[in-house]
Amino acid sequence: MPAVAAALALSLSACGGNLSSGGGEFPSGPITLSIGQDPGGSTDLIGRALADGAAEELGVAMPVVNTPGANGALAAEELSGKAPDGHELMVLNASLVAITPLAVPPDQAVDVTDFEVITGISRDDYVLVAHADSGLGALEDLAAAGRELKFGTTGVGTGSQLSQELLFKQAGIPGTAVPFDGGAPAMTAVLGQQVDVAAVQLGEAIGQIEGGALIPLVTFSEQRNQYLPDTPTAVEKGYDVLVSQARAVVAPKGTPPEVLDRLREAFRATFATESYRKFNEENLLTPHEVDGARVVEEWTGSLDSYRGMVQEYGIDLGGAR
Repeated sequence: MPAVAAALALSLSACGGNLSSGGGEFPSGPITLSIGQDPGGSTDLIGRALADGAAEELGVAMPVVNTPGANGALAAEELSGKAPDGHELMVLNASLVAITPLAVPPDQAVDVTDFEVITGISRDDYVLVAHADSGLGALEDLAAAGRELKFGTTGVGTGSQLSQELLFKQAGIPGTAVPFDGGAPAMTAVLGQQVDVAAVQLGEAIGQIEGGALIPLVTFSEQRNQYLPDTPTAVEKGYDVLVSQARAVVAPKGTPPEVLDRLREAFRATFATESYRKFNEENLLTPHEVDGARVVEEWTGSLDSYRGMVQEYGIDLGGAR
């Protein structure tokens, strides 16, 4: 019997099988990829593109399940209670762990170190947009408006909110935050002139920008976005506002190292495919396919930096004022 067991183990190893904590070959069945946002948004599209490629690489189905709510906190809470066997994953947004903790009580904050980070994915720049007929064609027009402006956000505790709160405070522009549940309703509010401006992810806004319905005022990246080369950054305009949306794939804490390694291999193979590279280009995403340790370092560093800035400028991210 020991000889048979040893032969079986060698056979699994030769076939590329990894042993999970349960002693079985990984993956032993479908792998669920959770998305904490509504279908059709940037995070959802990214997750589905990843799932298609990784499923082919792993040889099992990878269904995508949307559990929207609280900027992804509901999906993160569900994931933390799943078995750490590699069959339950999530696309986690940086804003949930680097910004949302500044807007919610400590017991509701999500900590990236409570998960196993498999890999970073990409970054998506925010762009501040105004209606083409609003008379707000440049950042300077906001200060010259001579009135309190309404700025739409993609939700409380998001990068959309933080970027605009910081910009308005530093520029001395009176403004009121109006939170929406995602980029699409925030853009709809700008198009309907219910709000004056909104910061949304570039991939979601580019169609309306190219169609002439929206005017891009600034981006919140360190350098000009390659897809909007004529639009200045807030930094260029003299404001210390660097906010973007990054994403990573995570698993429950305690997932075995060999399982994490197999998942990393699958996602790296997906990143390298022509179809996935084309997906990034079409959705104006900047690849940021770094390892898990780098993700933790960057996101915890951003949380510390943003915490200092909201304290310095007296910003309350708790909701509309």
